[in-house]
Amino acid sequence: MHSAAPAILEQPGSEPRNIFLVGMMGAGKTSVGRVLAKRLSKTFYDSDHVIEQRTGVKIPVIFEIEGEPGFRHRESVVLDELTALDNIVLATGGGAVLAQANRERLRTRGTVVYLRASVKDLLNRTRHDKNRPLLQTTDPRARLNELYELRDPLYREVAHVTIDTGSQSLSTLMNRLYLALEAACDRTATMDQSQCKP
Repeated sequence: MHSAAPAILEQPGSEPRNIFLVGMMGAGKTSVGRVLAKRLSKTFYDSDHVIEQRTGVKIPVIFEIEGEPGFRHRESVVLDELTALDNIVLATGGGAVLAQANRERLRTRGTVVYLRASVKDLLNRTRHDKNRPLLQTTDPRARLNELYELRDPLYREVAHVTIDTGSQSLSTLMNRLYLALEAACDRTATMDQSQCKP
């Protein structure tokens, strides 16, 4: 059973308007996002799921037909629309930060949380998932290492908050995240306070 969100998040002025989750595939963005949205009475979106709903096919099919550039274009269009909404929690795809325009939208339209996990943990969480086209290779560990080296600096660049996921329970992770979000919207914080509810 999850503990309640700290009271500070229920106080006016202390809650981020929009929360955008970034991180590698398998970092827990969707699982964390669903719980966070429910606790904070926000609407939850998963950008990959929105793309699948609009196209009527799974992500690997889009990669197969249009290639990664075609998918990234669709992803940028969806991210532009979703980040313009208010009072949401958004789980982004692992490669959403690759485009500078996406990073700018994420950074300026909400509070960005980087869910950071080790390659070992990511491999354990994704090894049997056939819905990860970039990992359909003979050496998934090497591919994850390559993707991590490329993307980790971009996640850190865009993030207002970084949380190491590790092997902790979801409830422990959520408690740490609540505290970090509280700090991000503290009136003495350096973050743009227009991203916090008045």
